[in-house]
Amino acid sequence: MTKEDYDKIAPYIPQTPGVYQFLDAQGQVIYVGKAKNLKQRLASYFGTHKHLSRKTRTMVKNAARVEYTIVETEQDALLLENTLIKKLQPRYNVMLKDGKSYAYICIKKERFPRVYYTRQLIRDGSEYFGPYTSITRVRRLLELFHMLFPLRSCNYQLSEANIQKGKFKVCLEYHIKNCKGPCVGLDSEEEYNARIDQIRNILKGRYGAVKRYLQREMKRLADALEFEKAQELKEKLSAFEDYQGKSTVVSTTIRDVDVFSIATDTQHAYVNYLKVVNGAIINAWTQELVKNLDEQEDELLAFAIMELRERFHSIAPEVIVPFRLSLPDIHIRITIPQRGDKRKLLELSQKNVQHFLMQKKNEQLAAIRRQTSAERILRTLQRDLHMDVLPLHIECFDNSNLQGAQPVSACIVFKNAKPSKKDYRHYHIKTVQGPNDFASMQEVVYRRYSRLLRQGRPLPQLLIIDGGKGQLSAVMNSIKALGLEGQMTVIGIAKRLEEIYFPDDPIPLHIDKRSEGLKLIQQARNEAHRFALSFHRQQRRRHLTRTALTDIPGIGPRTAEKLLTHFGSIKGVQAATEAELRAVVGPKMARILKQWWNTQQEEA
Repeated sequence: MTKEDYDKIAPYIPQTPGVYQFLDAQGQVIYVGKAKNLKQRLASYFGTHKHLSRKTRTMVKNAARVEYTIVETEQDALLLENTLIKKLQPRYNVMLKDGKSYAYICIKKERFPRVYYTRQLIRDGSEYFGPYTSITRVRRLLELFHMLFPLRSCNYQLSEANIQKGKFKVCLEYHIKNCKGPCVGLDSEEEYNARIDQIRNILKGRYGAVKRYLQREMKRLADALEFEKAQELKEKLSAFEDYQGKSTVVSTTIRDVDVFSIATDTQHAYVNYLKVVNGAIINAWTQELVKNLDEQEDELLAFAIMELRERFHSIAPEVIVPFRLSLPDIHIRITIPQRGDKRKLLELSQKNVQHFLMQKKNEQLAAIRRQTSAERILRTLQRDLHMDVLPLHIECFDNSNLQGAQPVSACIVFKNAKPSKKDYRHYHIKTVQGPNDFASMQEVVYRRYSRLLRQGRPLPQLLIIDGGKGQLSAVMNSIKALGLEGQMTVIGIAKRLEEIYFPDDPIPLHIDKRSEGLKLIQQARNEAHRFALSFHRQQRRRHLTRTALTDIPGIGPRTAEKLLTHFGSIKGVQAATEAELRAVVGPKMARILKQWWNTQQEEA
């Protein structure tokens, strides 16, 4: 869809809340979006494209037309957008990764329901609880259910007619008291369903209701003088209380809340969800989302919240999130805690999602079938420095000067354990007077990474400084000033004993001299030293050369530059004839040069 196409419909687009759809030439919806102001939002796609991502530009290019629906409020727009995305699954909208490989606990829709775990969701009216990432937890829950509430495990069709006809016989499960025999009419449907209700309560975290049920049954049996059965229930109640005590109780004041946090990378977003019922975490889940356009974190999180609350059957009146956002349901209270138990819950969720993100990155690295020598070296370096990520991108800095004269610095870049010379950079020191190595290092590091941040370019995983504690402290001043602390590993390498220093750690790390990781650090340090020194020598030579020419009366910097560019060196200029000089700088300058050198030779 071109700007000309949009200009034809632009005058008729209202400035009201609404939902818009981009459709391709076949009439297929490829993107659904919401807007507080439809006219302004759609105009943003067809103005200057500088602010649009590559994917967004591609989406607009592939669209043939746009349609929109007007709604009353922003909440209505959010709700309609969410509904349309789920229904239409547009290719450019964010997508939830399928979680079918995870386990669910199913309460089957049938007479005398079975309770079992499954990895398949069949839409037959059965109830599914989960998903659960730990099969161990699922099995523990099922063991608890069968111990507390005897249930059938057979798949017989226990219709009333079949039971009355006597089609079934009790099995071993009945004799070992794991089942009460509903197949032969020994267990009433009412009592069986009461036990199923208590299983639902456990799965929903309503432990108090389960305890009251067991206590009532125990008292009823005791009043009926069935003391042995009452004793069995007492033992089951103790077992249940033991299970409840092992649950993660986070607060006695927090009741029912949902906690969400988000982490993103270039292609995906990850949303962690903690379901808290009666102050206890009864389920935890991290959902992966595939980003298709340049969605903002608040949009991604709002989309995931509605999906996860629906999947986990949550009716909690409050959600805890890390930042402000809008949800379609205006009755949900949104909390951004700053302190207290709710803040601790949010921090726990954030730790979970960061761990999941790290785990995903590690899995992607582990998926590489053939381990190259570069990868082996980088993994060794990662272990040597105790890094969380593989140092695929390494940068190293070194300074060079001669008693403070012509101070320069150099940054070299290694990618995949090999020099990336097109990314090397030289720096003239601008703000430091005299031979101050610490201040020079602080200046160039600040200049380097402030530029990368402005340009939105990736940061290295490892930053190496040629020097010890002093240079490292100076560098950390710049890192902290840019807000990059913790976003990359920063080390200093001292030349004398090849000691590795970390920020705020006075005790150096000594890496095995035979380690490939140390050899890579040394290679980067030596390359930075070579590159800085060659640049410094070049500057000194240029300075001396220019001085030799500009010392001649009447010869300025521009003329000296012309001569050196044409003849290549001072010797070349001296060896040139007056005619050759005249062709470059004119007759007057050529005569001055020849007279000067003749005078110098006569005086010598």
